[in-house]
Amino acid sequence: MSRRMITIDGNSAVAYVAHATNEVIAIYPITPSSGMGEVADARSAAGLKNIWGTVPQVVEMQSEGGAAGAVHGVLSTGALSTTFTASQGLLLMIPNMYKIAGELSPTVFHVSARSLATHALSIFGDHSDVMATRQTGWALLCSGGVQEAHDFALISQAATLESRVPFLHFFDGFRTTHEYTKIEELTMDDLRSMINDDFVLALRDRALSPDHPVIRGTAQNPDVYFQGRETVNPYYTATPGIVQKYMDQFAQITGRQYKLFEYFGAPDAERVIMIMGSGTETVQEVVETMAAQGEKVGVIKVRLYRPFDGTAMVNALPKTVKAIATLDRTKEPGALGEPLYVDVRTAIGEAMSAGNAPFANYPKIVGGRYGLGSKEFSPQMVKAIYNNLSQAEPKNHFTVGIIDDVSGSSLESDASFHLEDKGVYNAMFYGLGSDGTVGANQNTIKIIGENTENFAQGYFVYDSRKAGSLTTSHLRFSPKPIHKPYLIEKSQFVACHNFSFLEKYDMLNQIVKGGTFLLNSPYGPDEVWDKIPAEVQKQIVEKELEFYVIDGIDLGLRLGLGARINMIMQTAFFVISGFLPQDKAIELIKNAIKKTYGKKGEKIVQMNYAAVDAAKDHVSKVDYPKQVTSSIHKVETVPASAPEFVRNVTAEIIKGYGDQIPVSKFPVDGTYPVGTTKYEKRNIATLIPIWDPEVCIQCGTCSFVCPHATIRIKAYEPSALDKAPQSFKSVDAKGGPQYKGKKFTVQVAPEDCTGCGACVANCPGVKKDEQGNKTDRRAINMESQFENRLVEMENYDFFLSIPDTDESLFNRNTVKGSQFLRPLFEYSGACAGCGETPYVKLLSQLFGDRTIIANATGCSSIYGGNLPTTPYTTNDQGRGPAWSNSLFEDNAEFGLGYRLTLDQFNMMAKHYVGQAAANGMIDKALADKILNQDQSEQAGIEAQRANVAELKKALAAKKDSDVTAKHLTNLADY
Repeated sequence: MSRRMITIDGNSAVAYVAHATNEVIAIYPITPSSGMGEVADARSAAGLKNIWGTVPQVVEMQSEGGAAGAVHGVLSTGALSTTFTASQGLLLMIPNMYKIAGELSPTVFHVSARSLATHALSIFGDHSDVMATRQTGWALLCSGGVQEAHDFALISQAATLESRVPFLHFFDGFRTTHEYTKIEELTMDDLRSMINDDFVLALRDRALSPDHPVIRGTAQNPDVYFQGRETVNPYYTATPGIVQKYMDQFAQITGRQYKLFEYFGAPDAERVIMIMGSGTETVQEVVETMAAQGEKVGVIKVRLYRPFDGTAMVNALPKTVKAIATLDRTKEPGALGEPLYVDVRTAIGEAMSAGNAPFANYPKIVGGRYGLGSKEFSPQMVKAIYNNLSQAEPKNHFTVGIIDDVSGSSLESDASFHLEDKGVYNAMFYGLGSDGTVGANQNTIKIIGENTENFAQGYFVYDSRKAGSLTTSHLRFSPKPIHKPYLIEKSQFVACHNFSFLEKYDMLNQIVKGGTFLLNSPYGPDEVWDKIPAEVQKQIVEKELEFYVIDGIDLGLRLGLGARINMIMQTAFFVISGFLPQDKAIELIKNAIKKTYGKKGEKIVQMNYAAVDAAKDHVSKVDYPKQVTSSIHKVETVPASAPEFVRNVTAEIIKGYGDQIPVSKFPVDGTYPVGTTKYEKRNIATLIPIWDPEVCIQCGTCSFVCPHATIRIKAYEPSALDKAPQSFKSVDAKGGPQYKGKKFTVQVAPEDCTGCGACVANCPGVKKDEQGNKTDRRAINMESQFENRLVEMENYDFFLSIPDTDESLFNRNTVKGSQFLRPLFEYSGACAGCGETPYVKLLSQLFGDRTIIANATGCSSIYGGNLPTTPYTTNDQGRGPAWSNSLFEDNAEFGLGYRLTLDQFNMMAKHYVGQAAANGMIDKALADKILNQDQSEQAGIEAQRANVAELKKALAAKKDSDVTAKHLTNLADY
């Protein structure tokens, strides 16, 4: 039977099978599983049928718990059903999972395994969520890569129908879900041959129906509940054998053989690692290399984790094993060890006690943790684990990938160890979130994977922010299948899609000698050399790189594509890499454009065609001198005046060195300082707004609509200009007699602006020509950031030194007046032009010095509380919004908890004021003033703050000796 080789991501590979083998699909999006629901929904919307010839019904619910409840209902009434989830979403399904398992209802939940929110939210991958469900009675089947995820989606569906035990099929979030690679696609015939319709009909026969009514889900008393709970044992005992049966059947159909516990390595191995998930492929690669060098090492890939077949696990071990390391991608504080470690020790202990183990001596068994929150798991770390197993007393409960200088758990990676990459072409692309780089590279993967004999792999590294931050694309191409679920260490090609990145990131560290470097540059081949930092020049010279430039931004603007330079840079890659003949590459890129943008209209397609044609003609090779000549140097990540934590921790994260920060540097409870975005200076805009004082009507609209608080206005005394830079702009203030004699300025923060243009689009001040006709020129206009950056940096620093506008001059409850107030939410990581953040900024201006925010997980948590820097900040008195994020679904209740506390503390503070006045600790007049102060206006609030300051002063001498004074001092601010 002929099968297609397709280039696909893990989510799509799973959704294809899940859609084809189910009848009702209940979904609720959560990163990184959302893609599975989207694919299933799109397939049904397109009328694509399942293997029984019907179109599955896809319904989006109101929550993950709702999706699980709907699936439970569907199963109870006899239809095949599935859902997709991760992280907190999976935890919300746990109550229904107990019910589904207790009722022996066959189903598969496909889970993109992801971290749980603990001290912090993480949208990235590990097994914490899955391990929180292992007590529910569900089978847990783990895939190690995209091909396995595709295959196991089918094997789990077949196995659940026969066993009646529900399955949780999981695979690593982002590492597998978002990896693009070339796999063999299962056909609909493959799917049909694996699904036994007798078991489907049996599910329907058990359905709740008034034609043969039964009662299910009863309430039971102590006399019978226990016995009923034990009735399911035979089903769980049979499940491993059923899974292996379908794995064997699958092998007969496709030629791909899987085992519950699959051993790979030297037949006489003495050191063995046991692991599940994408890390299995990394360990296998290391084992292959080490075994070829005569090392006695091996790995066991754990596929079926629940029910845990201890006999199968023990029998999979080589008889020669002396030391075992189990690797868990989760942490269970307070446990004797992580889940796999505990199970392996127990299984081996039982086998040894029963005399059933294939080895005579009890092997040393140690456990370790790796990869939490998608932490990189590299070959060097695997080698370190094998080195640890060589020790007379291997370290137990170890960690890899971090520097643990608190508990001393970490193993030091073997930096000298590298795997050979023979025949593999590696390419890395550094882009800006939302510039299209990732999407273009996904197309590149598909173009090469589907139109050449090469296998292709693409993995994309980015932070939680949707736009405006660094994205790194790791692309591999090889004539052989690629099993490298880790980042590229040495690359033949590196592209930098944002010129300002040269100042901040060490992008050429991983490029090989003689490699190719492509730079998106506003400067041409004749002038770019002296515009790049000396440190970058040194790397180019020493590594003898082929250096190319293209002005993708200028081309994009001229072609009407704006900042989306993806097609331009993708074309440039194909032109200079020579991976495909140029004409063929151009043809395939245009085919991909038609497929990607065809639904958006012919105009969009033609614009992208034009970008491709322009790009191939505008790539230029730089003939650079073989010496460093630049006077430009990389800038300090944060100023020396920044707080110690910002210098030692935040700055290292910004530079991309977060992996190297030791445990001792981090806060133990996830509490971080506010106001750190002002140190980041992302410099991501290519165009920034420049003020034209002659046209400005001083309305404040530009500042009002700015999503990032990078445009500000002030009215001030002329004397404030005494030390102003020569380029600093100001005009006479207008808007009423109160402004007479004052000066006015609109100023942009050039390094923090995202270049969205919302200010220009909303500016009502339009310049007129000599005939009085309106022109395209406004009071604020987008101009080159490169040309204006240094001047406007100096101007903005000076602007911040000007005293804030006197509040007596304006009404804070107007658009203009509100913009004279300092924003306490600034330079956030929100997408350029975000429609939410202007309101958050306005909230911070009006009320930020007395605001506590209960946040719901989503965009607001990513632009509001995403490391490395946070935008909520403080005023000169140290006051500002206090912010915390609980979960997605409980922020109303979380916020109610805030309100209840504040009301209680307010009541208690009043009580203690009364006590203090009654016993003469404070003056009764002060007590009356505090208890009766009108706070309906800002002036009253400030008066109360003064009253409270007076109260604290009166209590200062007694707060250490008197209980009332101690409590009142603590609660006075309430």
